[in-house]
Amino acid sequence: MVAVGWAKRSVPTTQQMKEWWAQRKARLCPPYGAALVVAFAISSFAHAQSVSVPASPLPKSPVSIEIDSRPIPAFDTSDRSRVRFGSLQYRSGLVLTSKYRDFGGLSGLRLDTKGEGFIAISDKGNWFTGRIVYSGQAMTGLADVEAAPILGADGRPITARGWYDSESIAVDGPTVYIGLERVHQILKFDFGHDGVRARGEVLPQPPGMRKLPSNGGLKALVVGRKGMALAGTLIAISERGLDPAGNIMAWLIGGKAPAQFSVRRTDAYDISDAVQLPSGDVLLLERKFSLLGGAGIRIRRIALAGIVPGATVDGPSIFDADLGFEIDNFEGIDAHVAADGDIVLTLVSDDNFSMLQRTLLMQFTLVE
Repeated sequence: MVAVGWAKRSVPTTQQMKEWWAQRKARLCPPYGAALVVAFAISSFAHAQSVSVPASPLPKSPVSIEIDSRPIPAFDTSDRSRVRFGSLQYRSGLVLTSKYRDFGGLSGLRLDTKGEGFIAISDKGNWFTGRIVYSGQAMTGLADVEAAPILGADGRPITARGWYDSESIAVDGPTVYIGLERVHQILKFDFGHDGVRARGEVLPQPPGMRKLPSNGGLKALVVGRKGMALAGTLIAISERGLDPAGNIMAWLIGGKAPAQFSVRRTDAYDISDAVQLPSGDVLLLERKFSLLGGAGIRIRRIALAGIVPGATVDGPSIFDADLGFEIDNFEGIDAHVAADGDIVLTLVSDDNFSMLQRTLLMQFTLVE
């Protein structure tokens, strides 16, 4: 999507936003804090939500780009000494910027087993690859970053056929899957052989996926880990495609039992990404927005055993944050095991190519 995700279905009027802001400005962060940025972003970009912005022309060969990084010393804007938030412990964070005009809109990322090399995708149908640089446990920047268009089966950028909104990503060894919102397609790439020059093979749509809302389609892709239930199965979860009971529609694609299941929708949260932990459990990254309640994010933990055909799965929230914290439009989550054995969660935000939003890269330790 090319506008703030949590505001997309409720377009506030100017007067409503003035009243909402007046009620909250006294208790928000200091000027230029995350709360201020997000609040203004909601107002400025809600009206653009339903319109896809064409990507700028990109060469078919990858181009090297420079990324500037500014550290985020604390996640809690009012108490910098606090590091524990639910089941997560803050490690480090960065605000990412670039003079490269097509950098931004990051909707998903996957890291290598060391938590260094990454593949990211943007709303405009682009790949971004590179590596995270660390000093001890803290991220200090990005290096060797390259950009390239995502290619379709015909070798042309997918944007040439009007496909934008590349919103979800999963990696299964040398294979990468990309989920496209609006057209509700999943593309399969031989990334191990061709890298960003790989051509996307369109997978058959499972029953029901074609009927997803235009701007509420696939937001999370996960490939089941080897040696566990659902090994090799592609788990595809929509953002807000609702079943008759009002729960979020999801699919099991491939594997032994292709089928549909649902994720219980609670407290007006929509899904923005998912990742499978080494234990097998699945973490759901979720977000919400309302004029009265403001914006928020949370992470919910789903037991792997419950993800079976026809089920409606649910699980406890292990982390939640509102505008009092360094949040933005978080759309991507991944997990890796650090050298010290910690399970590290990495979150990335989609700035929607807005001067009022930020591309945030944050890491937390999962405290089991």
